[in-house]
Amino acid sequence: MNELLSGNNLRGLLAELIATFTFVFMGVGAVGAAVGAGLSLLEPLDTAGLIIIAAGHGFGILIGIVGISRITGAHLNPAVTIAAIVSGNVGIVRGLSYIVGQLGGATLAAFLIDEFVWGLDNLGVHGLSVQTGDGLVLEVILTFFLVFTIFATAIDKRGNTALAPLAIGLVIFADHLIAVPLTGASMNPARSFGPALIHGQWADHWVYWAGPIIGGISATVTYVLIFGEKSDKDKLGTLSINSN
Repeated sequence: MNELLSGNNLRGLLAELIATFTFVFMGVGAVGAAVGAGLSLLEPLDTAGLIIIAAGHGFGILIGIVGISRITGAHLNPAVTIAAIVSGNVGIVRGLSYIVGQLGGATLAAFLIDEFVWGLDNLGVHGLSVQTGDGLVLEVILTFFLVFTIFATAIDKRGNTALAPLAIGLVIFADHLIAVPLTGASMNPARSFGPALIHGQWADHWVYWAGPIIGGISATVTYVLIFGEKSDKDKLGTLSINSN
């Protein structure tokens, strides 16, 4: 508990909270823009509505990453944090503090949008329009793309970190174009958790935890075993309590 409440962990928690708040507020706000203000671009979903939603999430993640990358590495996503723990790049206690911040930021963003911005029923809540198994597989694949890109650009010290925010934002944008009509394109348990908690909608919610976590761990293991250096492979699966 002392380690969890240390100054470094609290700073990391607050950084992840602010950045995840930024991402979810922009992403869910973009969904509101697609259905509010008389646009009704989601009923039924058309190209303009899809692009608005994808752009909102893509720009939101880009801005969040730029804002706190020097502080925490800018995870903004429990699946990314769990992948970093599995790879040995983040300790368990530090990672737990990040996840608490991410869930808190997502919930605060969903609450403020519901109270003061759009106030639309179930705004931002993810739901499946495909079979549960298909939705799970799709979330695994989408998150694999995302976490693989994160490792290649942001975590691997040989990657181009300057381009990491843009690359990650583009993956989020493209994944939303693919999957918004099918699963909502979560890839992020915090993004799904915040609106689900605020609106009390939990149908198939487990998919939005299991899919991203499985996809993130799969991407981590694949990247490290195939492209990682020997030191990266040595750290894989070696869990530490304290932060790295």
